[in-house]
Amino acid sequence: MMTKNLSVGRRGFLKSAVALVATAQATTPARAAAQDSPTLANQNWLALTRETALEPQLPIIDTHHHLWDGPERTPDRYLLAQLVADTKGHNVRQTVFIECGSMYRADGPEEFRVVGETEFVQGIAAECASGRYGDLRAAAGIVGTADLRLGDRIAPVLEAQIAASPQRFRGIRHAGAWAEPGVLPTGSVTARASNRPAVVPHMLLDPAFRRGYAHLRTHGLSFEGWVYHTQIAELTDLAKAFPDTTIIFNHLGGPIGVGQYAGRRDQVFAAWKPAVAELARCPNVVAKGGRHPDGDERLRLARTEATAHLRRATCRKPGLVSVPDRSLHAGALHVREQLPRRQTLVFVHGPVESVQEADEGFLGK
Repeated sequence: MMTKNLSVGRRGFLKSAVALVATAQATTPARAAAQDSPTLANQNWLALTRETALEPQLPIIDTHHHLWDGPERTPDRYLLAQLVADTKGHNVRQTVFIECGSMYRADGPEEFRVVGETEFVQGIAAECASGRYGDLRAAAGIVGTADLRLGDRIAPVLEAQIAASPQRFRGIRHAGAWAEPGVLPTGSVTARASNRPAVVPHMLLDPAFRRGYAHLRTHGLSFEGWVYHTQIAELTDLAKAFPDTTIIFNHLGGPIGVGQYAGRRDQVFAAWKPAVAELARCPNVVAKGGRHPDGDERLRLARTEATAHLRRATCRKPGLVSVPDRSLHAGALHVREQLPRRQTLVFVHGPVESVQEADEGFLGK
């Protein structure tokens, strides 16, 4: 009797197990497909403006995008599947990943946890390099982060970053965009994860930061200079102090268009123009355009014609120094408030065949 009950119990368990496995097999593809698709909110936003690619055969290198997977972001997931979907219809050959605080290591020395992001992106880059997604080579260049305020202690961190992606790691972004209290509605800095390297007042002038910054040249790394327009002079000072280190001038200096600067575009431009002209005198500086979260609201959901008009009004004022052979532009397709995906992709200015050539021609490698 005991044997019979035990046999029935086993049969019941096996039936339950088979049913559970069958259910999992049936639902996993659907769940995976949902996770690998843009969120409904993002799809609805993108649908507000649809435009066809103007030059679908034009080879493009997208010089600035992020990758992440976390509920604290909007959308909460932007991985290879979403990037591939967003580049559809364009001839995007390669992209450059820019740090955003993704997938830091959960343990180990604090200063080395940022290496987890490079390891994460290296895996995605390797997946894309398989050719499964066509000619696209995502994250052919990787820009990570490190707390340059560590001074000379930054050297092993940079070495670990390079070791995590020997063929792709190109530079460091330690964001310095900081505003005086009361200028921005969200505080002195844009909201960011607490585990990312801190943004502090006048960081680019800090002696400890500059000791760490000096190590970039040793390893042949570039620096992504993300500041607001009120800090451009500090970035210029840094560029002059380290003429052998290439600086990529993010978001054209982040002209602030919110908070105290809302509706004061002419005043902002009057301060921004001479600051950028002085920075442009530094041959080690490359400008990279692209909307930033505290910029001009009129760039949101603008169509191609309106966007081009605003760009011309900003970047082609009489007397403004223009250096087209040191100019890049960012796609930033992951940002929901960015321009619609069918018009955001623009190419590295000039005849560039690969990220490697872009490094040699524009990033000073």
